[in-house]
Amino acid sequence: MLPTNQTAPTRPSVGRATHTRRSITTAIALGAGALIAIAVPLSASAHVSVTPNSATPGSYALLTFTVPTESATASTVKLEVDLPTKTPLASVSYVPVAGWTTTLTTETLPTPVKAGENEITEAVTKVTWVAAAGAEIQPGQLQLFPLSVGPVPDTGKLVLPTTQTYSDGTVVSWNGTGEDAEHPAPTLFVTEEPPADHHAGGASVTAEHESTPSDGDSSSDTAEPDTDPVARGLGIAGLVVGAVGVVLAVVWRRRAV
Repeated sequence: MLPTNQTAPTRPSVGRATHTRRSITTAIALGAGALIAIAVPLSASAHVSVTPNSATPGSYALLTFTVPTESATASTVKLEVDLPTKTPLASVSYVPVAGWTTTLTTETLPTPVKAGENEITEAVTKVTWVAAAGAEIQPGQLQLFPLSVGPVPDTGKLVLPTTQTYSDGTVVSWNGTGEDAEHPAPTLFVTEEPPADHHAGGASVTAEHESTPSDGDSSSDTAEPDTDPVARGLGIAGLVVGAVGVVLAVVWRRRAV
């Protein structure tokens, strides 16, 4: 029996608490569904690309090859990038990738190439990465493979055909050069302007020093970078997450009232 001047504490309504929990669950489910809807087109448009996709003649560039595994059942176990021989790169070095063995293949050029005051008679023509057991790029994952190259030749663009090998023996050649190519080759634009919707994306590289022009195309200055579709997608995903946060805040505020 409570004293006449005291009242029993009020218990929260079970029905109201249940309704609040259901509202939170619904908001989370809607947010997750929106994120999945965004992730599907991003994965569907996955491709091997190089960043940055433009550089200044005479500069040294740190190129990063982004390699996603598109297969749902097999892993990426090998990657090969072919470097140009008509406009060779005098210096090529790699950043070690954990679990992967890197091999630089050097060959004597068919014809010596002048690069400023120097004559290049041999150059790295292929870079190969091979995964150790357990380091493969699993379905739904991607790996970054950095290369330092230079000096960038004074030419229109450097097409870098890339071969991707899967654990089931499937080989995908990223060597297309047309705008609508199914498997576009990673391309570094030098004096040519990158197409607005070019797959590679990325920022341009500022020259570190001047170089003497060689036998390359000369056209417009390096263009400003185009918007990376993956970055754009991640930005949209961020907005969705923010919207979910707002919904949750409103729900909790109503609960507190």
